[in-house]
Parts: sequence; C-alpha cells; structure tokens
Amino acid sequence: MKQLLIEIGSEELPARFVTGGISLLKDALTKLLNESSIEYGEIAEYATPRRLTLLIDNVAEQQEDRTIESLGPPKKAAYDSDGKPTRAATGFAKSLNIEVEDLVIKSTERGEYVSATVEKKGRSTISVLSEALPVLITSLQLPKSMRWGSSPLKYFRPIQWILAILGKDIIPFELGSIKSSNITYGHRFLSPVFIKINEPSSYLPSLKQNHVIADSSERKSIITEGIKKLELSARCKIHEDEDLLNHVTNLVEHPTAVLGNFEDKYLDLPKELLIIVMKNHQKYFSMEDDEGRMKSTFVVVSNMNQDVNDTVKIGAERVLRARLEDARFYFIEDQKQPLQNYVDELKTVTFQEKLGSVHDKVLRISSVCSFLADELNLPLKEKLTRASMLCKADLVTGVVGEFPELQGYMGMTYALNSDEDKDIASAIHEHYLPKFSGDSLPSGQIGTLVSIADKIDNIASFFHLGMIPSGSEDPFALRRQAAGIINILQDGDYPFTLNKLISKALKQLDHSEEKRTALTKDIVQFFSQRLEGIFQAQGYSHDLIKAVLSTETITLNDVKHRINVLSEFKKSPEFPALLAAAKRVSNILAKEQPGQLNEALLKESAELDLCKTTNEVASNLVSSNYKSLFNLEKPVNQFFETILVMDKDPQVKDNRLALLANVRAAFNSLADFSNILE
Repeated sequence: MKQLLIEIGSEELPARFVTGGISLLKDALTKLLNESSIEYGEIAEYATPRRLTLLIDNVAEQQEDRTIESLGPPKKAAYDSDGKPTRAATGFAKSLNIEVEDLVIKSTERGEYVSATVEKKGRSTISVLSEALPVLITSLQLPKSMRWGSSPLKYFRPIQWILAILGKDIIPFELGSIKSSNITYGHRFLSPVFIKINEPSSYLPSLKQNHVIADSSERKSIITEGIKKLELSARCKIHEDEDLLNHVTNLVEHPTAVLGNFEDKYLDLPKELLIIVMKNHQKYFSMEDDEGRMKSTFVVVSNMNQDVNDTVKIGAERVLRARLEDARFYFIEDQKQPLQNYVDELKTVTFQEKLGSVHDKVLRISSVCSFLADELNLPLKEKLTRASMLCKADLVTGVVGEFPELQGYMGMTYALNSDEDKDIASAIHEHYLPKFSGDSLPSGQIGTLVSIADKIDNIASFFHLGMIPSGSEDPFALRRQAAGIINILQDGDYPFTLNKLISKALKQLDHSEEKRTALTKDIVQFFSQRLEGIFQAQGYSHDLIKAVLSTETITLNDVKHRINVLSEFKKSPEFPALLAAAKRVSNILAKEQPGQLNEALLKESAELDLCKTTNEVASNLVSSNYKSLFNLEKPVNQFFETILVMDKDPQVKDNRLALLANVRAAFNSLADFSNILE
C-alpha cells in the first residue's frame, strides 16, 4: 500500500471554481478507483487558485483479480438457423479475447443473449492510472471550462503542470504537450521555483516552505486569526460574512490580513452601499463599531508577505477610493429629483420583449395589489398602490445601474429622502424578499403584498409565454419565486386562494378565458409540486398531501391543517369505511359532468336522507373540524344499495348525479379522497 498524489497545476482559477473543481476531481478519481477494483484509504483534498490536489492513503499497487461477465448480442443475432456463429458472435468473442466456443447462452428478462465470463488478472495501479488519468482530467467540466492555443483539451483554465506519483514512482502520461512528473511549483511571486516531490508525504511541508498553504481550512484559519488581531488594534469589528471569507480563502495561497482606511466623508453614504462596494467589487471586509456604526476602516486579504503590507495597504486604499468616489457621485446625482420622477423612465427599460417595459410590469403589479387589498378588505389600499408604483423606480438610478445588488435598498433610501411614508419605503426594499431559501420574509404587510404581486406576475408572465421550467432548467427562477410566495402565505393569514391570485395575474396578460383557465390549472400544479416537496420533507404521507392539494382551490393558510386532520382521520378504525364510500362517489362521477341539484325531484328515502345529511355536513364541516364527514358513510352506502343512479329517466339520472356531486364537494372540502391509498 502506498500514498497516491495527484496535483493539477493551472493558471489562477476563479475563486468560485476552486471548491467545485476539487469536488469534481475527487468524485471522478474515487469512481475510477472503485470501478478499477483498486483499494484505497482516506482521501485528503487540497485546493488553491493554482492547484487542485488529492492525497490518498493506502492505495493498492495492483488491481484485484476480477471475474467479469459480459452480455453480448441476442441469440438470434449471434447464431444462424443452422446454429453456426455469425459475425456478431465472433466479433463479440474477439473483443473479449476469447474463442467463440467459450460463449454461452443466458436467459434474461429481455430474452436469450450470448454471454461470456472472463477471468481478468489485475494490472498494476500505475498502468491503470497512466491510461485513465488523461481522460479523467479532460472530462472535468465546469460551466466556463476553456481551450487554449491550438490544443483540443478543455479544462477550467490552462494547465501548467501535472504532478502524479504513487509512492516514489511517477505515473507517466501526457496531456497535450504536458508530461506528468513529480514536480510542483511554489508561490507565483514569493517562491517561483519548481519543487521536486520525492514522496507524497513531503508535499505539504515542501509547499509551505515555498509560501503555499495548500489546505484551504488552514488558510481560512490564518485569515480569521489575522482579522481578529486587526479588530483589536482598530477597536472595531468586521461585518461577518461567511461567503466572503470562503471566497477570499480561494483567492490566495499565502494569506495576510491587512488593515486599510478611507476618508470619513464617505461615511455619509448609505451603510449597505459602502458594504457592497467593499465586498462585491473589491472583496474587502467592511467594519463597524460596537453600536453598529460604519467605520472608515476595512480589511483586505493579501497574497503576499507582511513586509509589503504598507504597499498592499496603499494600493487597496487607492482602488477603493476610486470606487467610493463613483458611488458618491451617483448617490448625489440620483437625489437631484424625487424617486417618483424615475417611474416614467421605466418605460424605456424592457422587462421582456413580448411583455413590454418595466413600467408595464409595474402597472400589472399595482393592479394585483389593488385586487389583494379588496380581497383582504384592507384600509391601506392607497399606501399599497403607491408602494407598488414606486417599487422598481430605483432600477434607473445611477447607483443601482453601477451596483445592481442594491436594487430595493436604494429605492427605500431614496424614498425616505423624498419624504415618502416609512411603510412605503420599507415595502420598496422588502418586496424582493425572500431572495433565496431560508431568507427573511417581508416584515410589513405592504411589502408582503407587493412581494406576492411581483412574484406572481413573473410566474404568470413566463407561463403565458410558454417559458416554463423543465428539468434542472429554470432561467427565470420561477421555482424560487413560487416557493417565496408559499412561504409568505404560510407565514401569514391570507384567506384568498391561489386560483384567484393566478387568475388575476393572467387576466392582465391574456384576453382568452379558455387559455387563462388552462394556464391557471398549470400554474396551480406548479405550486402544488413545490408544496408536495415542502410537506414531504416535513414527514407527511405523499398520498395525503396529494389528496389535499388536488382539491379545486388551494388556500395555503389551511393546507397543513387539512393534511394534519386527514392524518388523524386515517388512524381511526372507521376511516376505511369512509374512504370506501368516498371512492364510490368519485368513481361514478369520474366521466360525468353533473348539473345543478333540484331537491324537488328527490323522491326515494335513501336519496332524501343523503341530501339532508350532505347539507348538514356541509354547514358543520369547519366548526366540527371535518369530523361530520364520517356521518356520510352510512347514507352513501345506503344510497348505492337501494338507488339506481343511472335511471332510465334522464332527468332523474342527472339529478342523482348532481346529488352525488354535492357529496363529493363535501368530501373535497377536506381532500380529494380518490388520491388516498387504502
């Protein structure tokens, strides 16, 4: 058993590629070892912007001997009518390096096939890897893999070297013009020399001597400790940001935290603007005091030694000053007119080619908000309308044009500076929430309703155009927005149905009632798929979830309650009989379209009793927590035992079907019982 060391050295990888790249390499190499029957032990991953490395303990020096069964062509293709082997059989035998007489016939589920069992002696691990590694490396693909020069090879960035050794032995292969070796390289600037690795155990110490910390967790710790020291000396603290910390960890090989400063005049800029400029554009950590006030200091993580900290500091401050000056210029210019004045400019910004401008979208959002205010009988309709008209106004401002991440936040800031109501300003910011799974929900009612209106307009608009998510493709993030609406509606107490909300959004996009009806059904199903996943993750039975979500209208504030009720019902010994009765009703109505019930036409005692019980159940459903549904079991069974539904008289038949439709509607007030497994 020996240690295996594989390192792919390249030009600097983007930080976002480092973690994904090492994960792909690990998955591919472990798959190769497993499929090749090569034993191995613990795997260590090391990744920097210039190298992706795997160090694997206890790797066998040779494959295990294997017995491999191979399935060939069908018997009828392998042998002619006289039983003689065809070219298909001889070709199959030749591919396995065996005689055609060694082939056997094997019965499978698909019929009889030619088969062969071959004893394959294990090869040396070095031989296996020499053949497989070039293919493995070029198979690693990220969204922006690239070719370089005239080479047909693709990789994340141009490959500079490949280190591949098993114990002290080089695994020989070529990848384009690059030959594998036992050579790696130190830090690009601090130690730009080649380093010979005689055995895998010397890899990490050798790199460290040449200013490369290959272990990302160690680099992260060095950065964290360096920041803590700077926080103490500056008497303030950074804005903690795990994403930024991970990002800068993957930007450097030799991290050094450096404290920088900027002029106090920039502290007049909004806090989030300062943070975004430093984080997203410069990858600096912004700082605040114990009261949460911004400080004119920042931390930059250098890829150099401490002896050049002053130079790094001066350079970082100069670059940041230019960025802050741009932000300050746009911020001052934007406020030379009130936020309201930007609304008309939205007419010049295209939302989508077939959907018009952003201003058109704002009008649709406002219309949905007005509908929601009426549905909920809210007294704040005027504020809601105002917020909906202003919610996208900041998209045409200078700051948001330069820093798109601040959309909503800058709208809120400019609204407050334009003397807009605080609730309206907050709604402009919060209507983008939630932005991702687990994100905060809007805190105010106005922001909540504008958020719902904005998201449902996006979903309805792209369904209207046929741009529906499929598989893993969801370019307009419609699944995320549907989940956002679900989370908002479940968190609050909103009695309107999804059907009504969707129908209202579609009405502004399509004048065909037939098409709107079909699209509403599709969008409700789209939401139901999201809800199924949410409730299954919470441990609810799939059939009960589907039963509740299959009812004609979905009011999200009671979906979970109904699933819980149904779960309790299913534990009752009386439930199987109730389920059977409900399914009898559903089955007979499966291909029917009943009309309105005329109680005056009911004559038989069984149908009169069923009608009376159904009416009583319908009036008591919610107050009795749906338990009155159990009262339907006996009258339903009595009805089917004594009444001929398909009477010769069409009027009687239709009326009895209408009665059963009322019974089904009572059951559907809880769930579609036809979807419940017995």
